[in-house]
Amino acid sequence: MAAVTQFEIDVRSKRYPAVGQAPPIEALRDLRFAISVGEFACIVGPSGCGKTTLLNIVAGLDADFTGRVDFPGPAERSRPVIGYVFQKPRLLPWRTVEENIRLVLSPAQARSTIVDDLLAATGLIDARHSYPERLSVGMARRVALVRAFAIEPDLLLMDEPFVSLDETTAERLRALLLDIWSRRPTTVLFVTHDTREAAQLADRVIVLTPSPGSLQSIVTIDTPRADRINGGIAEAIRQRIVQPPAIEASR
Repeated sequence: MAAVTQFEIDVRSKRYPAVGQAPPIEALRDLRFAISVGEFACIVGPSGCGKTTLLNIVAGLDADFTGRVDFPGPAERSRPVIGYVFQKPRLLPWRTVEENIRLVLSPAQARSTIVDDLLAATGLIDARHSYPERLSVGMARRVALVRAFAIEPDLLLMDEPFVSLDETTAERLRALLLDIWSRRPTTVLFVTHDTREAAQLADRVIVLTPSPGSLQSIVTIDTPRADRINGGIAEAIRQRIVQPPAIEASR
């Protein structure tokens, strides 16, 4: 059998049961796509279309669905190492910045310089002994990025990690994310409601329909990221996401 070179996602149906007087909800239906190893893919779609539900399925946090998720990975592991950056940083308040990061490391990673390297890259060296309550929102988001990259994930899931930030801070964190990702490449599946953010970050954008979420289109972006800071180019890419002509073939 040939080695799997893509993360293949096939969610035929994901339903939430009825609760009280509320009827059951079908969150996802016939959602199929693949992500190439090393690709930065963004998922966009209207509120309530199942984007976070999809990430939880891929992460293995929700196994109650019909379908399958196939992972490529090293021969020595049955599953890839998965990092997850949530909408909120989810730092333990009784642990310092460094302790929050080291908590998730393997023994080999703990002995390496990866924490120091990532703290330096994100400008957090001086905050390594600080507790979360002393951090700004932007700093806490940076700690969450460091923690996710420190485990050297095969797949990094990101659920609107820059939501609710002012645009200046969000822009800095997007640039920081791309810088870290370029130094430590991995496959990324990034959920966002912001089509401009998707246009800036993604190799491909997976657009979902309103609930129940299914595949509306896949938009491939070949424009170098350095050129996307041009307002006209960025807007042209965004329009392709908002009004895609057709589903493009998966790579």
